Amino acid sequence: MNLLHFVLACYGMTFIIVYGKIFENLRPEKDYTKKWNTLFHCPLCMGFWVGVFMWAINGFTELFTFEYSFVNAFICGCVSAGTSYLLAMFIDDFGIRRNKNEINS
Repeated sequence: MNLLHFVLACYGMTFIIVYGKIFENLRPEKDYTKKWNTLFHCPLCMGFWVGVFMWAINGFTELFTFEYSFVNAFICGCVSAGTSYLLAMFIDDFGIRRNKNEINS
């Protein structure tokens, strides 16, 4: 249950930062020649750093607890990145994504 809470919290935060209207004015324009801008438009990239952030603040929440070590920070970042990217590819604002071929048929 600990891991499920962590994954859902990371996905929620990643989705809000990458796609949310609330951060629209703070998010830099899409310019893939600048690596910093890529971070704010990529759920995989932002998901990693959200996972590291959540690991860093896990002592302040009862939802999940992880031991403070650099290995755990890296693993939490990887778990968050992978699941945030996977969920972002399957879910959008209208629910579960469907192929355009399915919509047109």
